[in-house]
Amino acid sequence: MTTAQPVPVPLLDLDAQYRPLREEILGAIARVCDSQRFIMGPEVETLERELADRLQVDQAVTVSSGTDALLAVLMALNIGPGDEVITSTYSFFATAGCIVRVGATPVLVDIDPRTYNLDAASVRAAVTPRTRAIMPVHLYGLCADMDPILAMASQQGRIAVIEDACQAIGATYRGRQAGSMGTAGCFSFFPSKNLGAFGDAGLVTTNDPGLADELRLLRNHGAHPKYFHKRIGGNFRMDALQAAVLRVKLPHLARWTAMRIENAARYDRLFARAGCANRVVLPVTPAERGHIFNQYIVRVPSRDRVRAVMAERGIGTEVYYPVPFHLQECFASLGHVRGDFPQAEAAADSTLALPIYGELTAGQQDAVVDALASAIAG
Repeated sequence: MTTAQPVPVPLLDLDAQYRPLREEILGAIARVCDSQRFIMGPEVETLERELADRLQVDQAVTVSSGTDALLAVLMALNIGPGDEVITSTYSFFATAGCIVRVGATPVLVDIDPRTYNLDAASVRAAVTPRTRAIMPVHLYGLCADMDPILAMASQQGRIAVIEDACQAIGATYRGRQAGSMGTAGCFSFFPSKNLGAFGDAGLVTTNDPGLADELRLLRNHGAHPKYFHKRIGGNFRMDALQAAVLRVKLPHLARWTAMRIENAARYDRLFARAGCANRVVLPVTPAERGHIFNQYIVRVPSRDRVRAVMAERGIGTEVYYPVPFHLQECFASLGHVRGDFPQAEAAADSTLALPIYGELTAGQQDAVVDALASAIAG
């Protein structure tokens, strides 16, 4: 009698998404190649209009990456030395890194342990006369609690709200799209995102035409007209090839999002049936928010051991993120120590991302839950 081999499940399977669209994508790439318009041009301009419509904003400005989206907004708002930007200590590095790159000071706050978003009460306590912006992160595809953040900024009258929506395209908060609520929203089209390019690409959204004009100036070295530079900007332009690929993918985004949401609901049911739900903390979706599950994050005991056991069974997982900003070596000058932000530290020590891509099959999800349940039991 032969023993059934474990079903391998990758953390992400980009090929499964690409294959049905292969001919259309190659046709779009060929269209750009035939035009020889590789930088900006009609592909980029059309994508901007399509994204503005999809995200319910007046202006959409494409840029070269999600990181450059954050950086360009800070530059456009003239945030720099002497200014403070309040943000979460628990996110991808670019969130705090871009604040430092413009010479401003990141003021870090702890997270809500249920949603992993920054804690709104902590934001209020962190506001000082030097606060120029609040940068909430819509982590893992779930919007931060935006109403109190927007209210705080409005009361102060001088504080911008920059939504780091790099993981959250299509997420909603009280019916409003991520990236449409603050001064500006920043998105990433890194290949692993729900809407992924074939390389780095990003977007800034805003309802402020003046800010959009400033962003368009900055993404092209601050030049207008050519060779006449009003500001020192950067090379933040999106390639036409990336825009063409994204235009093919964009009509499928709603269906892909629905597939992720369905897979998340199936995980919830499978964990309940497996009898380990009391030892695995599952993601939550508050009633006023629409989660798009860029990641499906669970908390487990002995996380690193559990992850190693799952890897032995061919199950791909990842840790987002093992070290909060306040404990990163490069931010030592901020003066924080372990214990300053206990909720973020606990999340960094216990969370695990499971496969959640839309093409994930029911059988693969069975394998993931079985491996996790066995690892915990062991």
